[in-house]
Amino acid sequence: QVQVVESGGGLVLPGGSLRLACKASGDIFRVNDMGWYRQAPGKQRELVATVSRGGTTNYADSVKGRFTIDRNNAENTVSLRMDMVKPEDTAVYSCNAVVVSNSDRLRATTYWGKGTLVTVSS
Repeated sequence: QVQVVESGGGLVLPGGSLRLACKASGDIFRVNDMGWYRQAPGKQRELVATVSRGGTTNYADSVKGRFTIDRNNAENTVSLRMDMVKPEDTAVYSCNAVVVSNSDRLRATTYWGKGTLVTVSS
């Protein structure tokens, strides 16, 4: 009943910038935490950054100072601005959202997007 869709992936040069966007939609009463995760080939999914509904952010050490997460509660969107990207940032980036639905306000469920590929290469 809830959809999470990412956009903005693509090819970027080392040292360049890219902005990813994500929107949650559907049967939504409230969106709590939102976040970005990534999975490189042959590796496990790892946290990139999260942001609470109140705006508290959390970043992986590997991206601190380079990436910025932001959200718009009114639109149920979250973005990830990636600056000074490195080849090791290459991965499928997935967005998630912790959602309380209108149909069941006693439960919070984590929804995942299908991911968008970011390739950092020269």
